Amino acid sequence: MSEQARRRTPQTPRPHRRPKKDPVRMLAFEVLRAVDERDAYANLVLPPLLRKAREKDGFEARDAALATELVYGTLRRQGTYDAIISACVDRPLREVDPPVLDVLSLGAHQLLGTRIPTHAAVSASVELARVVLGDGRAKFVNAVLRKIARQDLDAWIAEVAPPYEEDAEDHLAVVHSHPRWVVSALWDALGGGRAGIEALLAADNERPEVTLVARPGRSTTEELAAAAETEPGRWSPYALRLAEGGEPGALEAVRDGRAGVQDEGSQLVALALANAPLEGPDSRWLDGCAGPGGKAALLGALAAGRGAALLASEKQPHRARLVERALAGNPGPYQVIAADGTRPPWRPGSFDRALVDVPCSGLGALRRRPEARWRRRPEDLDGFAPLQRGLLTEALRAVRVGGVVGYATCSPHLAETRVVVDDVLKRTGGGELIDARPLFPGVPDLGDGPDVQLWPHVHGTDAMYLALIRRTS
Repeated sequence: MSEQARRRTPQTPRPHRRPKKDPVRMLAFEVLRAVDERDAYANLVLPPLLRKAREKDGFEARDAALATELVYGTLRRQGTYDAIISACVDRPLREVDPPVLDVLSLGAHQLLGTRIPTHAAVSASVELARVVLGDGRAKFVNAVLRKIARQDLDAWIAEVAPPYEEDAEDHLAVVHSHPRWVVSALWDALGGGRAGIEALLAADNERPEVTLVARPGRSTTEELAAAAETEPGRWSPYALRLAEGGEPGALEAVRDGRAGVQDEGSQLVALALANAPLEGPDSRWLDGCAGPGGKAALLGALAAGRGAALLASEKQPHRARLVERALAGNPGPYQVIAADGTRPPWRPGSFDRALVDVPCSGLGALRRRPEARWRRRPEDLDGFAPLQRGLLTEALRAVRVGGVVGYATCSPHLAETRVVVDDVLKRTGGGELIDARPLFPGVPDLGDGPDVQLWPHVHGTDAMYLALIRRTS
């Protein structure tokens, strides 16, 4: 048959092929949609979906690991991927439907952030698009991902990021996938030159270790080490780092509440308050912002060892119930109440020690909640400011003269740390700062004091802040 005749002969249409569902990528897409549509947090949405997938779809450990990497890898590098995707589409990203953008971001991460072969990353993403978006938009996804696949991540960054010499903050924002204002705020808090801020931003994009706490008097690090593959904590005597892939819920001590999952920075803050020098009685302790209960459980165990009683207060009733669960079985006297720490039900001077781990922007925990960096806005800090000052003011009133207050926050932003402490001390005039650094034994690079700021890239912890204040009048 001639070529001309062949062109005139009607072609038999290929039968329509139903798209094949990939449970791993479907799950990852579902998490990203929840994060985008409901402002959910991946660390809360992902675990129950993984449990369901193990039961329903027969997920194996490698399936769960891939789904976790796809979710967190995509969220951590979202800003970088947005810049790259933007260079590959003919419209502003705000005009791309969010579900399409989620599929493109998942595909971009597989192409640029994993070892998945290019053809597999593209075909799997297009197949996902066919399932969740339809054939028409799947063709758009295919075209964009093929453009992205033409070069690696370093080449793309060289193309889409402005030169450091021209705009250092914008360069770092694209390279390390943080909003520009967050880069600026972290740099102000950290100080120093380019190397330090690059190391901090890079650490924010690393997968954090799972750290266990053996609550004193209830369990030991030796017990936990015998039950799971672990490494010793770096700084806290009660900390163990769980081997990659380890499941905390598989440990009997964790299920029983005798141990828990707690970042080492949080452990150090509780220990510093508990060990701060104190004259006079030491029998009444307060956790004034106790939810969800990790620090309260450690403080309760430490207090019990000294014969002290702990009052754990949390404003939100559902979080107060989490505190009750964390403290259940504590060997010493304790009480959990739902109360507003800015209008407390206790009398002034009732406590010897008090901790307020105040609500904040969460910029110190971006490793664990990478989506928070895209949700927060600079103006959010104005909303937290009155609450933070109110909680610290009332905590100082709550302790007796000579008592100690720990002001803690999981943010290094100066507006949430030193500025709050300085303002309250100037306004109330009834307290003095204690040098907290000696209460972090063995921990290096704690700065000039008297307060302490921990850093992910220096200490391997969340960026926890602590100021210790003794009430003087």
